[in-house]
Amino acid sequence: MRSPFRINVTSVFRTGEPRRVRTAGALDDLFVSGSEVPEGADVDVDVLLTPIGHTIEARGVVRAPWRGSCRRCLQPASGTIEGEVLELFEAHPVEGETYPLEHDEVDLEPLARETVVLELPQAPLCREDCQGLCPDCGADRNEGTCSCAPPIDPRWAVLDELRNADREES
Repeated sequence: MRSPFRINVTSVFRTGEPRRVRTAGALDDLFVSGSEVPEGADVDVDVLLTPIGHTIEARGVVRAPWRGSCRRCLQPASGTIEGEVLELFEAHPVEGETYPLEHDEVDLEPLARETVVLELPQAPLCREDCQGLCPDCGADRNEGTCSCAPPIDPRWAVLDELRNADREES
């Protein structure tokens, strides 16, 4: 079966006109330490392929769903990543700088993989204002408060003593 990410660019070279390509497909093993693209989920690539001499410029966006565990409360977290791309495809690619152009075809899969892995959150949050877990009893602070005393930061202990002394004098 032919990969949906392999695109023939013969017509782009022949006409000299840019061509918009929208394609999607599942890519395996897309993950970082805190999150992953769910198995079987589509990675969407939307790029404008523009001929520049004997090279092809790909400019656009790569999107994919992600999931992981919230770094604060450990509840499931998910979302959609979106990364902008601007890359060149050429017959004699430079390692780490450009992608190969082989037999008038570009393979957008490596571009999509790299973009997704770079955009995946390494420390995901279920929501920006997540309160996390109580470090003493483990209660989820998003569901309510616990009976534990608020943590005391030893770096500010002297100031807390001064505040308490001021209250006692009043």
